[in-house]
Amino acid sequence: MSAILKRELGAYFNSATAYVVMAVFFFFSGLFFNFYCISNNSSSLSYVFGNMFYIVLFLIPIITMKTFAEEKKQKSDQALLTAPTSLTEIVLGKFLGAFVLFAICCCIFLVYAVVISFFASPEWSVILCTFLGMLLLGGSLIAVNVFISVMTESMVIAAVIGMGAGLVISMTNYLISLISVEWITNILNKINFLNYYENFTYGILSIVDVVFFLSVTALFLFFTVRVLEKRRWS
Repeated sequence: MSAILKRELGAYFNSATAYVVMAVFFFFSGLFFNFYCISNNSSSLSYVFGNMFYIVLFLIPIITMKTFAEEKKQKSDQALLTAPTSLTEIVLGKFLGAFVLFAICCCIFLVYAVVISFFASPEWSVILCTFLGMLLLGGSLIAVNVFISVMTESMVIAAVIGMGAGLVISMTNYLISLISVEWITNILNKINFLNYYENFTYGILSIVDVVFFLSVTALFLFFTVRVLEKRRWS
């Protein structure tokens, strides 16, 4: 698994992917930080984290689009599937490669907190809680998009479908307001990513929210392993 992780990280940083992703992430986070904190003399990063939710939804498909799609397109997936390692290790290696890149991007929030500390007393408990929430959110979205990538051989299609899924997730609250059927709205509320993420931005660390994101991550990684398993024996 460590070999796959190193291979994935090398692929990100030997291409433009890592640098484009970090540039976009830093640009928008810096924009929100300047607007909500610097311009308004605020020591709270809650609005910065809240707005980055939507940026992350559309940025993660770019990170994950080639995890398996590129392997399938270049026909190198057969060598990967016949390698002396388990499918779970393969999936975890690719997942962790994308997750490490995302975690590096998220470290910019800690830099913002340090900057704030020179002028005011930042709410470290809220900042660290939201930082954890951002990592959990990113992990679950990476797992979803890795599953999407394993279903196609086109990186573009994987990215477009991933962004489409992100659009649906971002519009969940709007969809709930349009639907009058109670049981459907209850289901949508139960799977609404924003509801669980917002609790972190308020400094609320709930086991329910943590379990939700970890469950989504585990579920889609499991689905990815099953797809690879079927492909190996087909």
